[in-house]
Amino acid sequence: MVPLSLMTFTMVPTPPFRLDLTVWTLRRRADNAIDRWDGRVYRRVLALRGTPVEIAVVQVGTRIRVEALADGRLPRDARARVAAMLERVLGLRTDLTPFYRFAHRDARLRSLADRFRGFKPPRFPSIFEALLNAFACQQLSMTVGLELLNRLSERYGAGSPDGQAHGFPEAAAMAPARIGSLRRLGFSRAKSRGMIELAHAVARGRLDLDGLAELDDDDARATLLALRGVGRWSAEYVLLRGLGRLHVFPGDDVGARKALGQWLGLRNLSGYDAVERALSPWKRWAGLIYFHLLLRGLADRDQLA
Repeated sequence: MVPLSLMTFTMVPTPPFRLDLTVWTLRRRADNAIDRWDGRVYRRVLALRGTPVEIAVVQVGTRIRVEALADGRLPRDARARVAAMLERVLGLRTDLTPFYRFAHRDARLRSLADRFRGFKPPRFPSIFEALLNAFACQQLSMTVGLELLNRLSERYGAGSPDGQAHGFPEAAAMAPARIGSLRRLGFSRAKSRGMIELAHAVARGRLDLDGLAELDDDDARATLLALRGVGRWSAEYVLLRGLGRLHVFPGDDVGARKALGQWLGLRNLSGYDAVERALSPWKRWAGLIYFHLLLRGLADRDQLA
């Protein structure tokens, strides 16, 4: 039997930082089985060069302590790869000082920013994962969408060393999937077809999703919209949660639109254009407002634990 390998190290996020708020912005709901949180430790399974690795993160003062556990030998570059993933997923290097300075001069925004000070805007580990999250949640509640993603990960994702959790599936693992298999997990036929086509294109090198980072918003949006099953909401969701474009507020997100209306005291905030007009005083920070409103909703429902 190959022994377990354990690696530990620390990282220093750009202050201020709160792991709990950042993880909840990433998780969105308590039943997310991919990004796990027990009130103290954030866990996620990551595949490193084909080796499933369980990542555990704890905040200790202004630092975070990271453990990486593998069933077998860890790759030589494991530390660098885990650190890079956490910098992206937990926004560790994002400096929100300009946002806090702006919010300090705006009474409405200041109360929101102060309430959740220390949160960092998260990003999915890959654009592929961001897109599959968008597929799963299209025209469904967040709870239902996350349950579909849980099932997808259990079926196609790498298992943790103890077999109790699964990571998000990579494109190569998804490419052999059949429409019927995804249908049995609960996805519609149209979504299943779009997800499989995407996995094939990425796995075979026909689609370079990482290259989207080099494009401006319009070109990146156009590239995303050319993919089967991707509409405006999905494209903007990926711009924000996949590419980290913090000025993007997915205006077709019904839940986010409702939260925005409640925050602004607007009863009849309907339509994409209405959202853009309402956000015009804070256009540069629209995506950060999206995340803050998500946290506000979770806090108001007593789900931040």
